[in-house]
Amino acid sequence: MARQTWGLLWITLACFLAGCNEGDRYEPPVTGTTLSDVGIIDLSATTEIDLVEQVAVNRENYIQSLELLVDYYARTGNNTRLGQSQKELRSLKTMTHYTYIPDAVVPDASLKATMSIPEADALYLDAEQLRSDASTLGIKNKNTIRLALDMYMQLISRYQNSDKIDDAAFQIAEIHKGFKDYNTALLYYQRAYQWNPSTPYPARFQAAKVLDDYLARKDEAVELYQEAIRLEGTRYAQWKSFAEERIAELTNTAEDD
Repeated sequence: MARQTWGLLWITLACFLAGCNEGDRYEPPVTGTTLSDVGIIDLSATTEIDLVEQVAVNRENYIQSLELLVDYYARTGNNTRLGQSQKELRSLKTMTHYTYIPDAVVPDASLKATMSIPEADALYLDAEQLRSDASTLGIKNKNTIRLALDMYMQLISRYQNSDKIDDAAFQIAEIHKGFKDYNTALLYYQRAYQWNPSTPYPARFQAAKVLDDYLARKDEAVELYQEAIRLEGTRYAQWKSFAEERIAELTNTAEDD
């Protein structure tokens, strides 16, 4: 019920934003429901996960609608409104977006990084350039980092079988770890190797270290360190040595206890 209500609200907003001249008019799907029919959301009939998922969906829809509006004003030469819409889009992308319940909004493990998609490749390169630009004299620009984060997430959302989704997931995890959002970082490290078991990044090592250092899930960390040594150790000798030391320390501590 809550999702239906949010959907109807979004359709109404999309119709408003699509107010173009006759030549470019967007015709929304015909529905028998108007905003006045929506009523009040019944919170007793929904869950926290429902609401968090809907927030994530609405953020993406809001961004896409603003992008369409920016494109429209650019094509029609309305520079005043173009500037306004660009400013709103930048503000939306750079503001802090909380995950709330990572499991509810992170794409599930069933995606597969299988296809080379030029549009996804280009989006990934743009995100990488932004992330690189965010470092000036060693100082991170958080707004630029968030713009890069948004691009990585758009890539995963729009090109779900791209062979860049594991790359994007790893970079998203790195950014969230930098923001000290360790639960979300863990999930995206896991998605990197779940979506591509041969991902070229030390995703298992990093996931194990997050479990070890920040989430106090030592038993899981030991198991994942062992898996990382087996599957990623050849490529990452330093990580392998570190993981072997941590396994010894953690298991010795467990024996001492």
